[in-house]
Amino acid sequence: MKVVLSPNPYRDRGLKAAQAAEKILRSVGVETVMCLPFPVEGGSLDLPKHIRFKNTQEELKSADMLICFGGDGTILHAAKDANACHVPVLGVNLGSVGFMAELEQGELSMLSRLAAGKYTIESRMMLDVVVRREGKIIYSDLALNDAAVTKGAVARVVDLEVYGDKVLISSFSADGVIISTPTGSTAYSMSAGGPIVEPTAENIIVTPICPHALSARSFVLGRGRLLSVKLGRMVRKTTYLSVDGGKAFRLNGGDVVEARESKSKTQLVRVTGRTFYEILNHKLGGV
Repeated sequence: MKVVLSPNPYRDRGLKAAQAAEKILRSVGVETVMCLPFPVEGGSLDLPKHIRFKNTQEELKSADMLICFGGDGTILHAAKDANACHVPVLGVNLGSVGFMAELEQGELSMLSRLAAGKYTIESRMMLDVVVRREGKIIYSDLALNDAAVTKGAVARVVDLEVYGDKVLISSFSADGVIISTPTGSTAYSMSAGGPIVEPTAENIIVTPICPHALSARSFVLGRGRLLSVKLGRMVRKTTYLSVDGGKAFRLNGGDVVEARESKSKTQLVRVTGRTFYEILNHKLGGV
């Protein structure tokens, strides 16, 4: 069994958690390689000198599993690389909430179960997200959590029309709208008043952000729908699209953001046996 260890050096200072995990895995006969999830600038971080880091994309081609050390953002970032190679991901939470992480730092000893095959794989729905401008696709990305259309810093609302399979569902003015997967339902969508959906479900959740309309509510679509959000005319306004909290893409009036179920799935590794509701109560202090 070969496992790629991917520590976020800003979360895992000195890579202490990753090195502890490496020791546990090697003690049970698991082959490990250490890869950084992103380039680290010069001497901005004091990384252990004895560790030889390898290329993530290359190592994933022959890996059986990817273990990430960080918060949900680290897992979201790593999921794209792992998904491309059909490699399951196990998250170790070094952040604040960490809904997608399976283990806390104090539970690293459970990694020894991997060598004995004492784990399960959970499939999570993803969304293909594109932006159309005058009918042409000018942007595309893959979302595990969500795609958020939000206004800029200037306090002006955005006019939005939401369609399901090209049929108008709702139109409203708001600070924006969140299109999320069930996995992302406990992230930004929940904070904006959206429903909590079991992460293994397969739905598309649409949640307006601070809408200026009593009729604008969060709603849940079936997995096979094409969800479209059309932006109204914008005068001296800025609106952006961010997928899984990544770099913002600037939108123009008349642009259409489309989201549909992707053929790609993220595979998450489960070793603790904890249920979603146990995690929810632990992380959020009750529902």
